Amino acid sequence: MAEVTYRDATRIYPGTKQPAVDRLNLTINDGEFLVLVGPSGSGKSTALRMLAGLEACDEGTIHIGDRDVTLVQPKDRDVAMVFQSYALYPHMTVAQNIGFPLRQQKVPKEEREKQVREAARILDLEEYLDRKPKNLSGGQRQRVAMGRAIVRHPQVYLMDEPLSNLDAKLRVQTRAELADLQARLGVTTVYVTHDQVEAMTMGHRVAILDYGVMQQCDTPGELYRHPANLFVAGFIGSPAMNIIPTAVEGDAVVFGSMRIPMDPAVAGAVAKSGAEGLQIGIRPQGLALGGEGVPTEIVIVEELGSETFVFADIEHLGKPLRIRIRVDAEYAVARGDKTHVNVLGPVHVFGADGLRLKTSSELGD
Repeated sequence: MAEVTYRDATRIYPGTKQPAVDRLNLTINDGEFLVLVGPSGSGKSTALRMLAGLEACDEGTIHIGDRDVTLVQPKDRDVAMVFQSYALYPHMTVAQNIGFPLRQQKVPKEEREKQVREAARILDLEEYLDRKPKNLSGGQRQRVAMGRAIVRHPQVYLMDEPLSNLDAKLRVQTRAELADLQARLGVTTVYVTHDQVEAMTMGHRVAILDYGVMQQCDTPGELYRHPANLFVAGFIGSPAMNIIPTAVEGDAVVFGSMRIPMDPAVAGAVAKSGAEGLQIGIRPQGLALGGEGVPTEIVIVEELGSETFVFADIEHLGKPLRIRIRVDAEYAVARGDKTHVNVLGPVHVFGADGLRLKTSSELGD
C-alpha cells in the first residue's frame, strides 16, 4: 500500500493546445478509495492512465509512496489496472486467467494455485474456477478481472469504469461488492467513472474534473452540502440543483416574489463585489409545494414510487422560470395544478466568477 501524489501533473496530446489534464495537484491517502469523476472529456481517464504509465506526464510529477514514478515503465510501477472491457483470455479458465500475472512472474505452481484459490474465495468465484469466460455473467467476468489484479498484491489498484458494461441492477450490486472488497483489502484505489451516483456511493473522497482541471476534491457529503462552484453544484446531486439568476434587495436575494435573507458573510461579500452576475442554487428537496409562497403552475410530474419530482413554472425577475421540486410520493399533484412553492433551503449564492460564497459558519465567524 502507498500514498499517491500528483504534483502539477499535466498531459497535452500532440496537436492540441488545451491540456487533457491541467496541472493536477492531488494526494490520495494510503488505503483510500478515491473516485475521479466528470463528464466525457474531463480528463479523468487520462489522469488514471498517467498514474498507470500508459500516458506520458508532459509536466509535473507523479509519486507512489516515496518513489517518483513519472518516467518509470508501467510494468515497474507496482500497480494493477482493471479495465472496462475486462480483457480476459477467452481460451483460459477462470483459474488460469486469475493466475496469469503470477505465471508471468514465474511463481511456483503450488504457490500460484494457493493464491488463485484465495482470490477466488474473496470474490466468491470458487465454483467457477474451471469455467471459461464465455460461460460467465458480466458481473462474474468483472470479478475475475478483479481477481487477476488481487493476486498481484500491488501498491495501488486502478479501475477505469469497470462497471459500465453491466446492466443497472447488476451495477448497483457490484459497486457495493467492490466497495466492500476495497475496505477489506485496504489497498489504495483510484476509480474512474462518469456516473456521479456511483462516485458518491463508493468513494471515501471524490475528485471532480472538468476540461482537465480539478474543480473540487472532498467527501461525498461535503461535495453535496458545500459545492465549491457552479459546475460542482450542477454536477453533484440527482436530480441536479436549480441554478437561478437573481437580484439583490438589501441583504436578501430574489426568488420569484420572495426575498430570501443572505447569511451575513455572504451579504458582506456581495456588497464588496456587487450583485451583477449573481446566481442562487436550490436543490429540488430544498423546495416545497403548498401554503403561501411564490405562485406556480405544475407542468410535468415524474413519479418514481418512493418520491415524486415535479417541474413547475414561476415568474422570476419578470420572466417565466421552470424549476424542479421534490415532493413525497403520497403528495397529490397533477399537471396543470396551480399552487405555491416555498423555500426550505439551504440556498447557495454564487458570484459572477461561478464560485460559491462561503457562509459565516464556514469562515468561522
